[in-house]
Amino acid sequence: MADKSFSRRGLGIPAEAGRSFSPGRLWALVKKEFLQIKRDSSTFLMGVVLPIILIIIMGFGMSLDVRNVPVAVVLLDSSPTARSAVSFVEGSEYFSPHYVTSMKEAEKMLLSHEVHAAVVVPGDFAARATTGGAEVQVLLNGVEAITAMSAQRYIESAVLAWAANNALSASYGQAGTAAVGQATVVSRVWFNDANTSTWFFVPGILMMVMTLCGVFLTAVVMAREWERGTLEAIFVTPASLLEIVLSKIIPYFCVAFIGFCLCLVVGRVLYDLPMRGSLAVILFASMLYIIVALGLGLTISAVTKNQFLACQVSMLVSFLPSMMLSGFLFDLHSEPLAIQVISQIFPATHYLQLIKSLFLAGNYWPLIVEKCLLLAGYGGLFIGLAFRLTKRRVG
Repeated sequence: MADKSFSRRGLGIPAEAGRSFSPGRLWALVKKEFLQIKRDSSTFLMGVVLPIILIIIMGFGMSLDVRNVPVAVVLLDSSPTARSAVSFVEGSEYFSPHYVTSMKEAEKMLLSHEVHAAVVVPGDFAARATTGGAEVQVLLNGVEAITAMSAQRYIESAVLAWAANNALSASYGQAGTAAVGQATVVSRVWFNDANTSTWFFVPGILMMVMTLCGVFLTAVVMAREWERGTLEAIFVTPASLLEIVLSKIIPYFCVAFIGFCLCLVVGRVLYDLPMRGSLAVILFASMLYIIVALGLGLTISAVTKNQFLACQVSMLVSFLPSMMLSGFLFDLHSEPLAIQVISQIFPATHYLQLIKSLFLAGNYWPLIVEKCLLLAGYGGLFIGLAFRLTKRRVG
């Protein structure tokens, strides 16, 4: 009769073996994983080289900014005050002005798509500017929606800046205006002094890089070990389950963190990305998110145990939601309420909100504490699930 102390799978593992934690065994397993990463060049390429390539390509390629937008300028008031109000179009990299003398000519250019916008200064602009009731009309070609919206924001911001400057001049007794009618401050200018969408995208690209390194790398590599039976060989050693799981987390954590740091340097050097928050907090929050991604990858690999299936599941539950529902590409405030609620389920949403705030706004501690606690909770949940599912496999 077989000894009852042996496992039910007949592998000859004593039931009490491997229950105690051994730093020496853990180091041996971690060293084995690093050697495996060294032998497998695809792991290094996916974890370090690919993220740098992505941040360079996406950082330069993805942009909502516009350059040299053709704009018709209709000066129905030829006074110096009216001309100074639209002087921002001269010498600007954003606009290519075309001066016309009538609304009909401007409308014709809009209909023929010769221009994307028309700035109309009414004939009574100078007279009404002294009372603060001056208006500048902006007509937009809605066919090019993104270009039209960007042009509108640039124009409104420029006119508002002109009005504020003249109000300041007036306060010192100089000729000027108090305000310009219907000019509003656009939220995009907040925390983005360069008025460039690259600053908006780079934190999101960092989030995508962490998702790619953490979830895909761990899920696919671990699923491959399930397929080849490598983990089965480790299970018959005296190593405890905790040591096995930690040995899978530590090396890939290091690879992902190196990739993040390199991308951080690239973002700072190539895109002049500001860092108004604490670098220590940025690194700490990113470490938490790496742990979340690693735990999710381990969970997926433990459930699927197949490389192809692990890749597909990772795409569905991490990569696509991180891109579409985190606020990376689309403003969540403009989405339906149901989508806003669903987006809060994904840890990428919370990490992106935190990292954007740290880069572009600074340290806002209520947000930092809230999001870090959420990320820590997600990390504990996924690591626990990976531990539990792996335990079922070997039990």
